[in-house]
Amino acid sequence: MPKQHSIPGRIPAMTKVHKFSFAGVATLGAAALAFSLAPADTKASADSVSAAPAAFSSQQLKVRTVGLSGQLADAQAAAAKKKAADAAAAKKAAEAAATKKVADARKAKEAASRSAQRAAVKPVAAKTYANNLDGWIRQSLDIMKKHGIPGTYDGLHRNIIRESSGNPNAINGWDINAINGVPSIGLLQVIKPTFDAYHVAGTAYSQYNPVANITAAANYAADRYGSIDNVNSAY
Repeated sequence: MPKQHSIPGRIPAMTKVHKFSFAGVATLGAAALAFSLAPADTKASADSVSAAPAAFSSQQLKVRTVGLSGQLADAQAAAAKKKAADAAAAKKAAEAAATKKVADARKAKEAASRSAQRAAVKPVAAKTYANNLDGWIRQSLDIMKKHGIPGTYDGLHRNIIRESSGNPNAINGWDINAINGVPSIGLLQVIKPTFDAYHVAGTAYSQYNPVANITAAANYAADRYGSIDNVNSAY
């Protein structure tokens, strides 16, 4: 490097090192000056700024806490309501089950009682009648009673013996009815028109059937004379 000579009365020339040093000092001086010229309340403002977020966060936490408490209260109320509803439903189901159990027990008891009653009641055997004059008269009397036709065993028996001597196949071939072509037939000597008009339902539709003949004749006698008991001659 060439040697530099100083000139009297002039500032020596600055080297590159000197230039950098001076620039650094200048920068520091400007910073110090700016700091010293700042207003006195700058620190207070900074403190206020730094304190503001802390105050906001506290209020926000308070609001959130209240909201959370409300949610918890709502949830607890809902849970209590559901629990009460479940309890009521369970109680209702239990009552319904108990009622059904009682009803089923009652039905079972009634069914058992009916079964016992049916078992206790013996079926009534169908009434039978002898296939003779006595049996025919008694069977006719039962049918007459069912249909409200008056007459007694004696009244029937007496007229039967007089009219046919107890022969269900007896036919009168000589009286006026026979002459007119409608002979009297059977135990109580009934002509066909009379038998047809006074036939009683439930009996055979034949003049020769002893029970049908007796019952139809008794029905005719009741209509004309009040009862077969009132008949003492040809009728």
